[in-house]
Amino acid sequence: MVDVQNLKDNRNIDIQKVGVKGIKYPIIVLDKMNGTQHVNATVNMYVNLPHQFKGTHMSRFIEILNDHRGQINIRNFRQILEKMRDKLDAESAHIEIEFPYFIEKQAPVSGAKSFMEYLCSFCGESNGNRNDFLVGVTVPVTTVCPCSKEISDTGAHNQRSIVKLNLRFKKFFWIEDVIKLIEESASGEVYSLLKRPDEKYVTEKAFAKPMFVEDVVRSIAEKINSINNFTWYSVEAENMESIHNHSAYACIKKTG
Repeated sequence: MVDVQNLKDNRNIDIQKVGVKGIKYPIIVLDKMNGTQHVNATVNMYVNLPHQFKGTHMSRFIEILNDHRGQINIRNFRQILEKMRDKLDAESAHIEIEFPYFIEKQAPVSGAKSFMEYLCSFCGESNGNRNDFLVGVTVPVTTVCPCSKEISDTGAHNQRSIVKLNLRFKKFFWIEDVIKLIEESASGEVYSLLKRPDEKYVTEKAFAKPMFVEDVVRSIAEKINSINNFTWYSVEAENMESIHNHSAYACIKKTG
């Protein structure tokens, strides 16, 4: 049969990324408490395509993913990228994997257990000379407005906030530890299940620790800066304001 992808293309135009996008796929990732966790991921896989080739071999992306679905983690991501470069005869390879990650949390007073979902991502790129890999986590938290608390006779407005943190690092770390760092940097944590005594506790705890969106990103950045493992980061926080028809937003990126 004719291999159309390997036919010559005469337009003399390189393609930086070609591949498959939006693959829904079950994978296994490392879990600090349980060893591993089965998750349903969304995967994008790309390689470069030199100008002389008409197309790439799409099925090979799925074959590579299938070979590694039993374990995809921080430790073996570079190996997967190199296999893509080799099997697709490419100079560069790029993978993006996004998945929901579940951690069992206990309510602070009642001890009621429930699972919290956190959106996580792995993003890697390799061109043979340079390898890049980022881990991302998205964490919901609670913030209480310091200004509202200061000027009000009773109460203060609060909101659920979304924090997104992307990290470059030197050695292995646990996603759970980063999630905890983020949650401790806000006014309060978010839970799936709370009883009335828990609601009282978390409400009063958050009220005692009011934070602007700027405070949240600075608190996280300060903690990340103190950990020698992380060479670069970006941290974003968005407050879904409860008394405004807009969100408050702040972002810090490490430079240098």
